[in-house]
Amino acid sequence: MKLPKTTLILLLLALGLGGFVYFYEIKGANHREEVKQQQQEIFSFTPEDVQAMTIKTKDITLQLEKRTSSAKPQWLIKSPISEPANDAIVSYLMDLLVKGKSEKTVSTSTGELSKFGLDKPQAKIDIKLKNQQTHQLILGNLDFNNNFLYAQVDPIPTTNENINLLLVSKDFANAVNRQLSEWRELKTDRESQPLPSLNLENLPKK
Repeated sequence: MKLPKTTLILLLLALGLGGFVYFYEIKGANHREEVKQQQQEIFSFTPEDVQAMTIKTKDITLQLEKRTSSAKPQWLIKSPISEPANDAIVSYLMDLLVKGKSEKTVSTSTGELSKFGLDKPQAKIDIKLKNQQTHQLILGNLDFNNNFLYAQVDPIPTTNENINLLLVSKDFANAVNRQLSEWRELKTDRESQPLPSLNLENLPKK
């Protein structure tokens, strides 16, 4: 029996829609779940858990400590100077640490760390939590696509040759490679410039 043209068109549309639903909803969901599983959190602590950080780059070693009170700024520079810190700059780095995810894990050996720039890293970030636990993030070179940084999290000295590296956001490089002046609290014009003094002697007499 020959189907009417309209019925045939509707049947083809239904088949096409069914195929789309299958590949997008079912197959696509499986793929998205696989990608999600490949991503992993770098750290599991929160900003409130952090008590202090030490950031070591090729140019500077910076020690930061959080205030115990609610006074602003929230962070203080303890070394190489003793001054209030720029909360916005520290918060930018903190967001990357607590919200950042690794896009991929790369397995390598301890003898090949130089290939990833981790034998002489561009930066090390040491984090101390309020519960006295410590963590470390070591940042190496960009990957071959210049999209991510190779990183090592909480390295443990071991005789095991195989270690896992993470691919993390290259925003980490922007967050830590700063001049000391950028880490210091911003001064407003009113704070940085003294008010002009009044010369009462030159005032007209009544």
